[in-house]
Amino acid sequence: MNVAIIGPAHPLRGGLATYDQRLAQELQNQGHKASIYSFSLQYPSFLFPGKSQFTDEPAPAGLTIHSIINSINPFNWIQVGKRMRKENYDLIIVRFWLPFMGPAFGTILRKAKKNKHTRVLCIADNIIPHEKRPGDLPFTKYFLKTIDAFVTMSKEVKSDLLNFTTKPVQFLHHPIYDNYGSLIAKADACKKLKLDPAKDYILFFGFIRKYKGLDILLQAMNDERIRASNINLIVAGEFYDKREAYDEIIEQNKLHDKVHLFTEFIPNDDVFYYFSAADLVVQPYKSATQSGITQVAYHFEKPMVVTNVGGLAEGVPDGKVGFVSEPEPKAIADVILCFYQPNSIPNVHQNILEEKKKYSWDTFVKNLLATAGF
Repeated sequence: MNVAIIGPAHPLRGGLATYDQRLAQELQNQGHKASIYSFSLQYPSFLFPGKSQFTDEPAPAGLTIHSIINSINPFNWIQVGKRMRKENYDLIIVRFWLPFMGPAFGTILRKAKKNKHTRVLCIADNIIPHEKRPGDLPFTKYFLKTIDAFVTMSKEVKSDLLNFTTKPVQFLHHPIYDNYGSLIAKADACKKLKLDPAKDYILFFGFIRKYKGLDILLQAMNDERIRASNINLIVAGEFYDKREAYDEIIEQNKLHDKVHLFTEFIPNDDVFYYFSAADLVVQPYKSATQSGITQVAYHFEKPMVVTNVGGLAEGVPDGKVGFVSEPEPKAIADVILCFYQPNSIPNVHQNILEEKKKYSWDTFVKNLLATAGF
């Protein structure tokens, strides 16, 4: 088939771009033609919380990426839609993660579908956003009317979506991020990161936003039991939130020796250092749908602690591949300390290997296409 993906891709950075590129690669691996329609302008600068939207890394080999969508220019939406209509794609796969994109994507898809041939499938990361803004509801409704079928990667998003549509909605497991290289020895990773390999490390990874609960985890690090232990925290990811509140927790509780901040953007080629240094990946989220960090942890075969919010616990069987905690400091401290007790999770590595099998890209793409009617 001839398939187009609408969503972020190189030179834009972040998990969505990485996912879209891996999806295009898998479609090609299965014999389809795949191209990505990404952005010439993704966000106006006042809406973007990070330092840069772009990566310095080289473009992924073997992929066709058209960086042509301007998210705030209606004339551009019409032009892109007409171009896609002429290409006569069998299938357009569109990512939806933010209502702000609803007008652009909805207009493009309305134009593209005028060829009476193209089907459209949406991979819905969120329907109800973590951080609400004016216009969310009408923008989302405008977009949803253009879709023929939906895939969600959490049951919570599926439930949210069924309040908006009667069209087919299929829950599929988020596939593994398997493009970040391989584990190396902890000592080698710690040398690269200038950390002491004799210490125990837990990892908070990814963009830092309020809903991800890093403040809760920092408060857990101040638990007297953790302060008295060998447990240290690695924070690896760029601030998409004002950092002063986090620095204040560290300063007030004198956590400088326990918390190691790597708060510049982490290039894809460096991700393996942080997971190689860590014993445990902690996601202390206050709210969530699903998390790509879980799938990075599975790739590196690392146990996890997640909070019992949204769809996080769906992918982390409690007591088998990690622990599920309530999103409050003492509860998180309890499960972190439990993890470091001998044999706290019997056969944890074997359990992770078994769970990991659910998340192959091959299976995901075949189910994705079946949901779209192919």
